[in-house]
Amino acid sequence: MSLKTFRNRICQSIADENLQLALDNNAQRRKDGRLAAFASLPDYPERRLRAHAVKADVVAHLDEYLSQFIARVTANGIQVHRAADAGEAIRIFLEIAEDLPRRAQSTQRGKGETFVPTCPRSLGVRDLRGETILVAKSKSMVSEEINFNHALEAAGFRVVETDLGEYIVQLRGERPSHIITPAVHLRRGDVGKLFEEKLGIPYTEHIPTLTNTARKVLREVFLTADIGVSGVNFGVVETGTLCIVTNEGNGRMCTTVPPVHVALMGIERLVPTFDDLALFLSLLPRSATGQKLSVYTSLINSPLPGQVRHLILLDNGRSALRNSPLAESLYCIRCGACLNACPVFRETGGHAYASIYPGPIGSVISCALVNPKFASLAQASSLCGACKEACPVDIDLPGMLLRVRSGLSPQSTPHPTRRVHRTRRVKNTQEGVGIPPPVKLGLKGFRLAAGTSGLFAVFQSLGGLLSRIYSPRRASMRLPAWTGWGYSKEFPRLAVRPFRARWGKIKQVVEEKSARPPESLKFSEPTTQPPHKPLSDQFAEELAALDGHAYLVSEQELPARLTEFLKSKSINRVLVDESGVPIGTEISTIREPDPTVRAGVTGALCGIAETGSLVLISGAGQTLTASLLPEVHVAVLKTSRLVPTLADALRRPEVQKAASGVIVTGPSRTADIEMTLTIGVHGPGELHVFLIDDSMTV
Repeated sequence: MSLKTFRNRICQSIADENLQLALDNNAQRRKDGRLAAFASLPDYPERRLRAHAVKADVVAHLDEYLSQFIARVTANGIQVHRAADAGEAIRIFLEIAEDLPRRAQSTQRGKGETFVPTCPRSLGVRDLRGETILVAKSKSMVSEEINFNHALEAAGFRVVETDLGEYIVQLRGERPSHIITPAVHLRRGDVGKLFEEKLGIPYTEHIPTLTNTARKVLREVFLTADIGVSGVNFGVVETGTLCIVTNEGNGRMCTTVPPVHVALMGIERLVPTFDDLALFLSLLPRSATGQKLSVYTSLINSPLPGQVRHLILLDNGRSALRNSPLAESLYCIRCGACLNACPVFRETGGHAYASIYPGPIGSVISCALVNPKFASLAQASSLCGACKEACPVDIDLPGMLLRVRSGLSPQSTPHPTRRVHRTRRVKNTQEGVGIPPPVKLGLKGFRLAAGTSGLFAVFQSLGGLLSRIYSPRRASMRLPAWTGWGYSKEFPRLAVRPFRARWGKIKQVVEEKSARPPESLKFSEPTTQPPHKPLSDQFAEELAALDGHAYLVSEQELPARLTEFLKSKSINRVLVDESGVPIGTEISTIREPDPTVRAGVTGALCGIAETGSLVLISGAGQTLTASLLPEVHVAVLKTSRLVPTLADALRRPEVQKAASGVIVTGPSRTADIEMTLTIGVHGPGELHVFLIDDSMTV
């Protein structure tokens, strides 16, 4: 994309009042939420540096880590495939789908039907009833990168995005506008009109109604999908674990309900250990959505009973990126914080970039992973450093933006390796990608003038005089349009007297103020640290902040209290797991997933006090659906199984050895429409935890 085309797209975005309102609403809420979330993490600077070091180690030794990871994933029973590029990734997926007929003959679906696709790929992969094979897809930027949906639809599949924001933009025929919030460019009225046109409901701007409509439509997709597709946030090398972070519950649906699950993962998304995973899970949700922990953190080690899992590891330019001056971009954990902080993105939105990846990180990696033509995106930066400051992994985005501008991306002409002496500057023929010649000439003149303090002072004085002639009655001035800045930006008038000439008086005033004694000296009394809260109290408070509920009961009164609670909600039938939670005889229990059951009752391996989270694992024959399919999730947890931190929970050997596990942090939720929090999407809308007080018996 040429710089002129990019500039035109930016002008269109700035002139779009509806887009500007949507972007302003998102940016401020994201910023406030992020600051509030990190306030609970006093050692954030140390964690940030450690995360940077971990990712640097992974990228530096990527081949070794990948080899170990693949060996452990394979040993866990997941089939691993390596894809060099987008075409190979699509080919691998189609081969997996071709193998589906042989497995599906004995695979019974939720309604008792057997799906046996028989048609060749050229006619579209179909089942015996002549219906196109259905793919339920969770949010994945890697899939966007390889044009996954378009390729599969061309091959005869039906692909449905199940994340609310992704579903909205899919219905509109658009790409996501944001890494985390795909429909950030839309307002509730836009979604209301879309659902009226595409889903046939009466027009409404009531966000809970819109969300519930999507829930109903997509629930049928989950229950009848032949293949579930997801991304992978982190791959844990030491155990071969796939970690997927979601809020709505669609990620869990796509990885547990369909008989075949295919995970798409960039080769750089590795962390060495579970301790490292705990570190990154403390950073990703806070940076992305302002949460201490996302609602659902899925930990997948092996296929569930009767299920087949595949992992497609995608390179697609990452190896070349790793061996380039932009290698640090592979540290990115796709939190979107740099987009929310960037003054350019906050004015233009993601679609102005016309690339899969927008914003500062997109301006770095798009030319390497998508298309070399996107090198011009690096010009859309003020180099203010806000992106680096917001990055939870301390990536030097401004530095890499300058490298892209200098033509140092992997797909540009290679720069010869040579020693650069201080007195000799090596010229790169790719310097200033996308910059018009007049601007290049001006920048060269500025470099010459700025190289000498005396010459710079002279030019500054001349510039100050000219700015007053050019704009005599205004405190600001607008540059000519040909500079690229003259479309919308105004600048303060330059000072006539150089800074050095004014410094003497400024220094004198500062020294005089410093010499004055303060009017009063106030010393605060040392405060006594409040006693540490019991873990049960901390857990209950954190859960309440998430719209969950905790009830402290004794083991003897649990059956009666549980029965009373369920009857108060007119529930007489529940879905249960294998935990053996005692339920009164007035309530009937079932173990096979049934979409009509309103409540699920589960045990919990442990609870995390600092986040109000539950840790659930799959046992023999368990699929964790009791905590996912019903609209009400009731969990039972002994207080002796509460642990202080996420890291403590992840160190439990049961978590690392189970076929799959999930960390549940409140009811399912979304904020994909106008950043308005809505409780209850694909997962339960209510979470109730009965805490058994066994402190006296431990």
